[in-house]
Amino acid sequence: MHCSSCHCPSACCRADGSVEKTGPGRGVQQHNPVHADAVTSVAALKADLCVSGGKDKSVVVCNWRSGAVLRRFVGHEHEVTKVTCALDSNRIFSASRDKTVMMWELHRTSGPSQHFPGHDLVVTGLAVSPDATQLCTGSRDNTICKWDIETGGCLGRAAVSRNLVTHLCWVPGEPYVIQTSEDKTVKMWDSRELRVAHTFPGKQHIQTCCDVSQDGRYVLSSSSGFAGEGCEATLWDLRQTRSRVREYKGHFQTTTSCVFLPRGPALAPSIATSSYDSKVKVWDQATAGEGGCCPLTVC
Repeated sequence: MHCSSCHCPSACCRADGSVEKTGPGRGVQQHNPVHADAVTSVAALKADLCVSGGKDKSVVVCNWRSGAVLRRFVGHEHEVTKVTCALDSNRIFSASRDKTVMMWELHRTSGPSQHFPGHDLVVTGLAVSPDATQLCTGSRDNTICKWDIETGGCLGRAAVSRNLVTHLCWVPGEPYVIQTSEDKTVKMWDSRELRVAHTFPGKQHIQTCCDVSQDGRYVLSSSSGFAGEGCEATLWDLRQTRSRVREYKGHFQTTTSCVFLPRGPALAPSIATSSYDSKVKVWDQATAGEGGCCPLTVC
């Protein structure tokens, strides 16, 4: 990534413009490219393995420590839009502009082990249930579909007007799926009946991505925007008030992704956001940069 205020490869720039040297031992490690075109999505498979999908229509499993490519899956007719993995398994799922979703097995043949066709437009949302038996997909065709992972059968399909799906994530241990949309809302679906159980207060801009905390208490969403207008991430209360808790403002272009970071024994809860402004910001979840505590900006 390039940072406009810093040209040192082993430095981090804070939101106030100051530079934190990370030292030669803490610089970013780079490996040879594994895709022939832009990478569109990344997901964690195991502690040292990550999965990526790209505009080159391929899905790649690589060891992020060594850079070694373990598997390359090819089967989609158009670019891959999203990838995700089933918890504690070797199953990988990919969505594509070819309107389909495919399932791949890490240690099996190179071809897909399951197909999930049924959407009318590009598939833009992908989430696996906590017990890894069901798959939820969303599309720009305004629909959400639920699938049986073993059989590939469609268990349900629901349409909501102007519901152009941008992202999906399953609430840990619950039957609920969180969805962001180009209609500027964040929705919670009850997967059992495939209906909208709750719609959070609308935002001013398209909601581009979402994540759920591991304890299932909070939802995080990110906004589109330009020149600092919009571009924020928003923390929502999922269990009690289901209202907005706080916002994280500091990006100057569309915030494309947001995620709750794993919490260490001595670390405060943190989140990370990425943006078209070429920056990744790490925020203290509880303060959002208030009280003089600036988020860390990774250059």
